[in-house]
Amino acid sequence: MRKMDKAVADAYFRKRTRHILIYLAIWFIVSFGVVLFAEHLTHFTFNGMPFHYFMGAQGSILVFILLLFVNAIVSDKVDKDFGIDETENKRISAGKTLDH
Repeated sequence: MRKMDKAVADAYFRKRTRHILIYLAIWFIVSFGVVLFAEHLTHFTFNGMPFHYFMGAQGSILVFILLLFVNAIVSDKVDKDFGIDETENKRISAGKTLDH
């Protein structure tokens, strides 16, 4: 892996951290926000169930899995934007081992 400038590395870290915070906020809202407002959400139904019940039983898990895929796709895009290429790293380091 080639070295990158500190300013670029800091920008990369800030961007990745911002994305992680957004994913955690979405996860928190889906997991706990729906439960906090369950009484107000009883009027809405989804898939034949009250919305808060659906989110507690299945919806939050589905959103979490969706966030995993979105994170993988967005992380690959951010890596490409900052010039981090996984295949190039594997090619450069082929046959090399590190002693710990």
